[in-house]
Amino acid sequence: MGFRQVSLRMAVAFGLAGQVAACGSVPRTPYSAEQAALATIPGVPGARVFADASVDTIAALAANPERRLKGFTYLALSGGGGDGAYGAGVLNGWTASGKRPEFTLVSGVSTGALIAPFAFLGPAYDPYLTEFYTSGVAGELVASPNLANVLFGSGLFGDGRLRSLIDRYVTADLLKAVAEEHAKGRRLLVVTTNLDSQRAVIWNMGAIAASGVPNARELFRDVLAASASIPAVFPPQFIDVSAGDTRFQEMHVDGSVVTPVFTLPQSLLLRDGRIRTGGKAEIYVVINGRLEPDFEVTKDNTLSIVERSFTTASRARSRATLTATYALARANGIGFNLTYIDENGPKASAAKGFDTAYMRALYDAGLEKGRTGTFWQHTVPASPVLRETASVVAH
Repeated sequence: MGFRQVSLRMAVAFGLAGQVAACGSVPRTPYSAEQAALATIPGVPGARVFADASVDTIAALAANPERRLKGFTYLALSGGGGDGAYGAGVLNGWTASGKRPEFTLVSGVSTGALIAPFAFLGPAYDPYLTEFYTSGVAGELVASPNLANVLFGSGLFGDGRLRSLIDRYVTADLLKAVAEEHAKGRRLLVVTTNLDSQRAVIWNMGAIAASGVPNARELFRDVLAASASIPAVFPPQFIDVSAGDTRFQEMHVDGSVVTPVFTLPQSLLLRDGRIRTGGKAEIYVVINGRLEPDFEVTKDNTLSIVERSFTTASRARSRATLTATYALARANGIGFNLTYIDENGPKASAAKGFDTAYMRALYDAGLEKGRTGTFWQHTVPASPVLRETASVVAH
Protein backbone atom coordinates (compact mmCIF):
# COMPACT_ATOMS: atom_id res chain seq x y z
CA MET A 1 0.00 0.00 0.00
CA GLY A 2 1.59 3.16 -1.22
CA PHE A 3 1.60 5.38 1.84
CA ARG A 4 2.59 2.57 4.14
CA GLN A 5 5.48 1.59 1.90
CA VAL A 6 6.92 5.08 2.06
CA SER A 7 6.11 5.70 5.71
CA LEU A 8 7.51 2.36 6.84
CA ARG A 9 10.74 2.95 4.94
CA MET A 10 11.18 6.31 6.66
CA ALA A 11 10.12 5.00 10.07
CA VAL A 12 12.68 2.19 9.95
CA ALA A 13 15.37 4.58 8.75
CA PHE A 14 14.83 6.73 11.81
CA GLY A 15 14.04 3.95 14.27
CA LEU A 16 17.45 4.03 15.91
CA ALA A 17 17.14 7.77 16.33
CA GLY A 18 14.22 7.14 18.68
CA GLN A 19 16.54 5.33 21.06
CA VAL A 20 18.83 8.36 21.14
CA ALA A 21 15.90 10.67 21.72
CA ALA A 22 14.37 8.67 24.57
CA CYS A 23 16.10 10.77 27.19
CA GLY A 24 14.67 13.93 25.62
CA SER A 25 11.03 12.88 25.47
CA VAL A 26 8.44 14.27 27.89
CA PRO A 27 7.89 11.95 30.91
CA ARG A 28 4.42 10.45 31.18
CA THR A 29 2.34 10.03 34.30
CA PRO A 30 2.65 6.35 35.30
CA TYR A 31 -0.41 4.22 35.96
CA SER A 32 -1.07 0.56 36.69
CA ALA A 33 -2.60 -2.26 34.66
CA GLU A 34 -5.47 -2.32 37.14
CA GLN A 35 -6.15 1.37 36.51
CA ALA A 36 -5.91 0.79 32.77
CA ALA A 37 -8.61 -1.89 32.98
CA LEU A 38 -10.93 0.49 34.85
CA ALA A 39 -10.23 3.61 32.78
CA THR A 40 -13.19 5.48 31.31
CA ILE A 41 -13.71 8.66 29.34
CA PRO A 42 -14.95 11.39 31.71
CA GLY A 43 -18.52 12.36 30.92
CA VAL A 44 -18.96 9.82 28.08
CA PRO A 45 -20.24 6.49 29.42
CA GLY A 46 -19.99 3.70 26.89
CA ALA A 47 -17.47 5.61 24.77
CA ARG A 48 -15.32 2.56 24.03
CA VAL A 49 -14.47 -1.07 24.78
CA PHE A 50 -11.49 -3.29 24.09
CA ALA A 51 -11.85 -5.19 20.80
CA ASP A 52 -11.13 -8.48 22.58
CA ALA A 53 -13.95 -7.98 25.10
CA SER A 54 -16.84 -10.42 25.30
CA VAL A 55 -19.40 -10.58 22.50
CA ASP A 56 -22.12 -9.25 24.79
CA THR A 57 -20.00 -6.28 25.85
CA ILE A 58 -19.30 -5.29 22.25
CA ALA A 59 -22.90 -5.94 21.24
CA ALA A 60 -24.04 -3.47 23.89
CA LEU A 61 -21.75 -0.88 22.32
CA ALA A 62 -22.70 -1.62 18.73
CA ALA A 63 -26.48 -1.66 18.93
CA ASN A 64 -29.25 -0.25 21.08
CA PRO A 65 -31.86 -2.62 22.56
CA GLU A 66 -34.46 -1.78 19.89
CA ARG A 67 -32.16 -2.79 17.03
CA ARG A 68 -30.19 -5.57 18.63
CA LEU A 69 -32.45 -8.38 17.44
CA LYS A 70 -33.27 -6.85 14.07
CA GLY A 71 -31.38 -7.21 10.82
CA PHE A 72 -28.45 -4.98 9.98
CA THR A 73 -26.41 -3.56 7.13
CA TYR A 74 -22.77 -3.34 8.18
CA LEU A 75 -20.01 -1.47 6.29
CA ALA A 76 -16.41 -2.22 7.36
CA LEU A 77 -13.64 0.02 5.99
CA SER A 78 -10.01 -1.11 6.18
CA GLY A 79 -6.73 0.74 6.57
CA GLY A 80 -4.47 1.51 3.64
CA GLY A 81 -3.13 5.08 3.70
CA GLY A 82 -3.56 6.81 0.34
CA ASP A 83 -5.26 3.68 -0.97
CA GLY A 84 -8.31 4.95 0.89
CA ALA A 85 -9.02 6.79 -2.36
CA TYR A 86 -10.32 3.46 -3.66
CA GLY A 87 -12.93 3.22 -0.91
CA ALA A 88 -13.93 6.85 -1.45
CA GLY A 89 -14.46 6.13 -5.14
CA VAL A 90 -16.44 2.98 -4.42
CA LEU A 91 -18.83 4.85 -2.13
CA ASN A 92 -19.36 7.67 -4.61
CA GLY A 93 -19.92 5.21 -7.46
CA TRP A 94 -22.26 3.13 -5.31
CA THR A 95 -24.31 6.27 -4.70
CA ALA A 96 -24.45 6.91 -8.44
CA SER A 97 -25.72 3.37 -9.03
CA GLY A 98 -28.79 4.07 -6.90
CA LYS A 99 -28.20 0.85 -4.96
CA ARG A 100 -26.31 2.12 -1.92
CA PRO A 101 -28.18 1.29 1.31
CA GLU A 102 -28.28 3.18 4.59
CA PHE A 103 -25.86 1.42 6.91
CA THR A 104 -26.96 0.31 10.36
CA LEU A 105 -23.34 0.21 11.44
CA VAL A 106 -20.09 1.55 9.97
CA SER A 107 -16.60 0.70 11.25
CA GLY A 108 -13.30 2.20 10.18
CA VAL A 109 -9.63 1.49 10.81
CA SER A 110 -6.79 3.90 9.92
CA THR A 111 -7.64 5.54 6.57
CA GLY A 112 -10.97 3.72 6.85
CA ALA A 113 -11.61 5.69 10.03
CA LEU A 114 -11.22 8.93 8.06
CA ILE A 115 -13.78 7.70 5.52
CA ALA A 116 -16.19 6.26 8.09
CA PRO A 117 -18.01 9.40 9.35
CA PHE A 118 -18.85 10.48 5.79
CA ALA A 119 -19.93 6.98 4.78
CA PHE A 120 -22.07 6.82 7.93
CA LEU A 121 -23.82 10.12 7.19
CA GLY A 122 -24.67 9.12 3.63
CA PRO A 123 -24.45 10.38 0.04
CA ALA A 124 -24.79 14.06 0.97
CA TYR A 125 -21.25 13.80 2.36
CA ASP A 126 -19.70 12.11 -0.70
CA PRO A 127 -18.11 15.39 -1.93
CA TYR A 128 -15.98 15.52 1.22
CA LEU A 129 -14.49 12.13 0.36
CA THR A 130 -13.77 13.25 -3.18
CA GLU A 131 -12.04 16.38 -1.90
CA PHE A 132 -9.96 14.62 0.72
CA TYR A 133 -8.55 11.96 -1.59
CA THR A 134 -8.32 13.72 -4.97
CA SER A 135 -7.82 17.48 -4.44
CA GLY A 136 -4.24 17.22 -3.17
CA VAL A 137 -5.14 18.31 0.37
CA ALA A 138 -3.94 14.95 1.73
CA GLY A 139 -0.50 15.67 0.28
CA GLU A 140 -0.01 18.15 3.10
CA LEU A 141 0.34 15.20 5.45
CA VAL A 142 3.62 14.01 3.96
CA ALA A 143 5.26 17.28 2.93
CA SER A 144 8.67 18.22 4.36
CA PRO A 145 9.59 15.30 6.62
CA ASN A 146 11.79 16.38 9.51
CA LEU A 147 14.29 14.15 11.35
CA ALA A 148 14.14 16.45 14.37
CA ASN A 149 10.47 15.57 14.78
CA VAL A 150 11.38 11.91 15.15
CA LEU A 151 14.24 12.67 17.51
CA PHE A 152 12.00 14.57 19.87
CA GLY A 153 9.02 12.28 19.77
CA SER A 154 6.42 14.03 17.60
CA GLY A 155 6.56 11.87 14.45
CA LEU A 156 8.31 12.25 11.13
CA PHE A 157 5.65 14.53 9.66
CA GLY A 158 5.23 16.93 12.53
CA ASP A 159 3.26 17.32 15.70
CA GLY A 160 -0.44 17.79 15.03
CA ARG A 161 -0.35 17.83 11.21
CA LEU A 162 -2.76 14.93 10.78
CA ARG A 163 -4.95 16.18 13.60
CA SER A 164 -5.11 19.66 12.05
CA LEU A 165 -6.21 18.28 8.70
CA ILE A 166 -8.93 16.19 10.32
CA ASP A 167 -10.01 19.24 12.29
CA ARG A 168 -11.05 20.92 9.02
CA TYR A 169 -13.70 18.28 8.49
CA VAL A 170 -14.79 17.48 12.04
CA THR A 171 -17.09 20.47 12.42
CA ALA A 172 -19.85 21.15 14.93
CA ASP A 173 -22.36 20.42 12.16
CA LEU A 174 -20.78 17.03 11.44
CA LEU A 175 -20.93 16.10 15.13
CA LYS A 176 -24.57 17.15 15.29
CA ALA A 177 -25.41 14.99 12.28
CA VAL A 178 -23.60 11.96 13.75
CA ALA A 179 -25.39 12.46 17.08
CA GLU A 180 -28.78 12.58 15.33
CA GLU A 181 -28.13 9.30 13.52
CA HIS A 182 -26.81 7.74 16.73
CA ALA A 183 -30.11 8.64 18.42
CA LYS A 184 -31.91 6.62 15.72
CA GLY A 185 -29.97 3.52 16.76
CA ARG A 186 -27.29 3.58 14.05
CA ARG A 187 -23.68 3.17 15.11
CA LEU A 188 -20.32 4.57 13.97
CA LEU A 189 -17.26 2.69 15.28
CA VAL A 190 -13.56 3.53 14.96
CA VAL A 191 -10.64 1.33 16.02
CA THR A 192 -7.39 2.55 17.61
CA THR A 193 -4.49 0.71 19.23
CA ASN A 194 -3.83 1.40 22.91
CA LEU A 195 -0.05 0.96 23.02
CA ASP A 196 0.07 0.96 26.82
CA SER A 197 -2.28 -2.03 27.03
CA GLN A 198 -1.26 -3.51 23.64
CA ARG A 199 -4.93 -3.96 22.72
CA ALA A 200 -7.25 -2.64 20.04
CA VAL A 201 -10.01 -0.30 21.23
CA ILE A 202 -13.43 0.16 19.60
CA TRP A 203 -14.78 3.69 19.94
CA ASN A 204 -18.47 4.56 19.80
CA MET A 205 -18.20 7.83 17.88
CA GLY A 206 -21.93 8.52 18.05
CA ALA A 207 -21.84 8.36 21.84
CA ILE A 208 -19.00 10.88 21.82
CA ALA A 209 -20.85 13.18 19.40
CA ALA A 210 -24.05 13.00 21.46
CA SER A 211 -22.37 13.31 24.87
CA GLY A 212 -22.59 17.06 25.21
CA VAL A 213 -19.24 17.25 27.01
CA PRO A 214 -17.28 20.45 26.28
CA ASN A 215 -14.44 18.56 24.59
CA ALA A 216 -16.64 16.26 22.44
CA ARG A 217 -15.41 17.70 19.13
CA GLU A 218 -11.75 17.51 20.18
CA LEU A 219 -12.15 13.93 21.42
CA PHE A 220 -13.92 12.91 18.20
CA ARG A 221 -11.08 14.45 16.18
CA ASP A 222 -8.34 12.91 18.31
CA VAL A 223 -9.79 9.40 18.04
CA LEU A 224 -9.88 9.70 14.24
CA ALA A 225 -6.31 11.00 14.25
CA ALA A 226 -5.18 8.22 16.57
CA SER A 227 -6.66 5.54 14.32
CA ALA A 228 -4.61 6.86 11.38
CA SER A 229 -1.40 7.70 13.30
CA ILE A 230 1.24 5.32 12.00
CA PRO A 231 3.90 4.98 14.73
CA ALA A 232 7.07 7.07 14.19
CA VAL A 233 5.44 8.72 11.17
CA PHE A 234 2.62 10.68 12.81
CA PRO A 235 2.61 11.44 16.53
CA PRO A 236 0.52 9.30 18.85
CA GLN A 237 -2.63 10.77 20.35
CA PHE A 238 -2.94 11.03 24.11
CA ILE A 239 -6.46 10.45 25.42
CA ASP A 240 -7.50 11.77 28.84
CA VAL A 241 -9.12 9.08 30.99
CA SER A 242 -9.93 8.48 34.63
CA ALA A 243 -9.98 5.50 36.98
CA GLY A 244 -11.72 6.44 40.19
CA ASP A 245 -10.20 9.71 41.36
CA THR A 246 -7.04 9.25 39.29
CA ARG A 247 -6.65 10.95 35.92
CA PHE A 248 -4.02 10.05 33.36
CA GLN A 249 -3.45 9.74 29.60
CA GLU A 250 -3.44 6.67 27.38
CA MET A 251 -1.27 6.53 24.24
CA HIS A 252 -3.20 5.57 21.10
CA VAL A 253 -1.92 4.92 17.56
CA ASP A 254 -2.99 3.41 14.25
CA GLY A 255 -5.75 0.82 14.65
CA SER A 256 -4.24 -1.37 11.95
CA VAL A 257 -1.29 -2.15 14.23
CA VAL A 258 -3.65 -4.77 15.68
CA THR A 259 -6.33 -5.28 13.01
CA PRO A 260 -6.37 -4.14 9.37
CA VAL A 261 -10.17 -4.17 9.28
CA PHE A 262 -12.83 -4.59 11.98
CA THR A 263 -15.69 -6.79 10.83
CA LEU A 264 -16.90 -8.72 13.88
CA PRO A 265 -15.61 -9.13 17.47
CA GLN A 266 -12.52 -11.27 17.88
CA SER A 267 -14.33 -13.31 20.52
CA LEU A 268 -16.93 -14.24 17.90
CA LEU A 269 -14.53 -14.87 15.02
CA LEU A 270 -12.30 -17.12 17.10
CA ARG A 271 -15.03 -19.55 18.03
CA ASP A 272 -18.02 -21.16 16.38
CA GLY A 273 -20.42 -18.44 17.42
CA ARG A 274 -23.96 -17.54 16.54
CA ILE A 275 -25.17 -14.07 15.65
CA ARG A 276 -28.67 -13.30 16.87
CA THR A 277 -30.60 -11.33 14.30
CA GLY A 278 -34.29 -11.21 13.52
CA GLY A 279 -34.06 -9.88 9.97
CA LYS A 280 -31.97 -9.68 6.83
CA ALA A 281 -28.29 -9.02 7.51
CA GLU A 282 -25.49 -7.97 5.16
CA ILE A 283 -21.79 -7.28 5.74
CA TYR A 284 -19.98 -5.11 3.19
CA VAL A 285 -16.17 -5.02 3.48
CA VAL A 286 -14.08 -2.45 1.60
CA ILE A 287 -10.38 -3.30 1.61
CA ASN A 288 -8.41 -0.18 0.75
CA GLY A 289 -5.55 -2.16 -0.67
CA ARG A 290 -4.59 -5.41 -2.29
CA LEU A 291 -5.14 -8.95 -1.04
CA GLU A 292 -3.31 -10.97 -3.65
CA PRO A 293 0.47 -11.43 -3.48
CA ASP A 294 2.48 -9.66 -6.17
CA PHE A 295 5.86 -10.98 -7.19
CA GLU A 296 8.89 -8.74 -6.85
CA VAL A 297 12.57 -9.57 -6.40
CA THR A 298 13.27 -7.97 -3.02
CA LYS A 299 16.46 -5.98 -2.65
CA ASP A 300 18.94 -7.40 -0.17
CA ASN A 301 18.93 -4.55 2.31
CA THR A 302 17.30 -4.02 5.70
CA LEU A 303 14.73 -1.43 4.67
CA SER A 304 13.50 -3.39 1.65
CA ILE A 305 13.25 -6.61 3.66
CA VAL A 306 11.31 -4.98 6.51
CA GLU A 307 9.04 -3.13 4.08
CA ARG A 308 8.29 -6.29 2.10
CA SER A 309 7.71 -8.25 5.31
CA PHE A 310 5.26 -5.62 6.56
CA THR A 311 3.11 -5.68 3.42
CA THR A 312 3.20 -9.48 3.36
CA ALA A 313 2.03 -9.69 6.98
CA SER A 314 -0.66 -7.06 6.45
CA ARG A 315 -2.18 -8.90 3.51
CA ALA A 316 -2.03 -12.20 5.36
CA ARG A 317 -3.84 -10.71 8.38
CA SER A 318 -6.47 -9.14 6.13
CA ARG A 319 -7.09 -12.45 4.40
CA ALA A 320 -7.31 -14.28 7.74
CA THR A 321 -9.87 -11.80 9.08
CA LEU A 322 -11.91 -12.00 5.90
CA THR A 323 -11.84 -15.81 5.87
CA ALA A 324 -13.11 -15.96 9.46
CA THR A 325 -15.78 -13.34 8.71
CA TYR A 326 -16.94 -15.19 5.61
CA ALA A 327 -17.21 -18.49 7.50
CA LEU A 328 -19.19 -16.89 10.32
CA ALA A 329 -21.45 -15.00 7.93
CA ARG A 330 -22.18 -18.12 5.92
CA ALA A 331 -22.95 -20.14 9.06
CA ASN A 332 -25.43 -17.50 10.19
CA GLY A 333 -27.14 -16.74 6.90
CA ILE A 334 -25.57 -13.28 6.62
CA GLY A 335 -24.73 -11.86 3.22
CA PHE A 336 -20.98 -11.43 2.68
CA ASN A 337 -19.81 -8.74 0.25
CA LEU A 338 -16.18 -7.82 -0.46
CA THR A 339 -14.35 -5.39 -2.71
CA TYR A 340 -10.63 -4.61 -2.89
CA ILE A 341 -8.01 -3.30 -5.33
CA ASP A 342 -7.55 -6.16 -7.76
CA GLU A 343 -4.96 -6.81 -10.44
CA ASN A 344 -6.68 -4.35 -12.80
CA GLY A 345 -6.21 -1.43 -10.40
CA PRO A 346 -3.45 1.18 -10.68
CA LYS A 347 -0.07 -0.37 -10.02
CA ALA A 348 1.25 -0.08 -6.49
CA SER A 349 4.70 0.83 -7.80
CA ALA A 350 3.26 4.15 -8.94
CA ALA A 351 2.38 5.13 -5.38
CA LYS A 352 4.48 7.65 -3.53
CA GLY A 353 2.73 8.20 -0.26
CA PHE A 354 -0.35 10.35 -0.61
CA ASP A 355 0.54 10.99 -4.25
CA THR A 356 -2.35 12.91 -5.79
CA ALA A 357 -2.11 11.41 -9.28
CA TYR A 358 -2.08 7.89 -7.87
CA MET A 359 -5.00 8.59 -5.54
CA ARG A 360 -7.04 10.08 -8.39
CA ALA A 361 -6.41 6.95 -10.46
CA LEU A 362 -7.49 4.76 -7.54
CA TYR A 363 -10.55 6.92 -6.90
CA ASP A 364 -11.58 6.62 -10.55
CA ALA A 365 -11.11 2.84 -10.46
CA GLY A 366 -13.33 2.60 -7.36
CA LEU A 367 -15.86 5.02 -8.84
CA GLU A 368 -16.22 2.94 -11.99
CA LYS A 369 -16.64 -0.25 -9.97
CA GLY A 370 -19.22 1.33 -7.71
CA ARG A 371 -21.30 2.63 -10.59
CA THR A 372 -21.90 -0.90 -11.84
CA GLY A 373 -23.81 -1.68 -8.67
CA THR A 374 -22.79 -5.34 -9.00
CA PHE A 375 -19.12 -5.14 -8.09
CA TRP A 376 -19.18 -7.15 -4.87
CA GLN A 377 -17.48 -10.52 -4.50
CA HIS A 378 -19.33 -12.91 -2.23
CA THR A 379 -16.42 -15.12 -1.19
CA VAL A 380 -12.81 -14.50 -0.22
CA PRO A 381 -10.68 -14.93 -3.35
CA ALA A 382 -8.58 -18.07 -3.36
CA SER A 383 -4.84 -17.67 -2.97
CA PRO A 384 -2.76 -17.97 -6.16
CA VAL A 385 -1.49 -21.39 -5.05
CA LEU A 386 -5.04 -22.73 -4.70
CA ARG A 387 -6.06 -21.26 -8.06
CA GLU A 388 -3.03 -22.78 -9.77
CA THR A 389 -3.77 -26.16 -8.15
CA ALA A 390 -7.40 -26.01 -9.26
CA SER A 391 -6.29 -25.16 -12.80
CA VAL A 392 -3.92 -28.13 -12.90
CA VAL A 393 -6.62 -30.50 -11.61
CA ALA A 394 -9.11 -29.17 -14.19
CA HIS A 395 -6.71 -29.94 -16.99
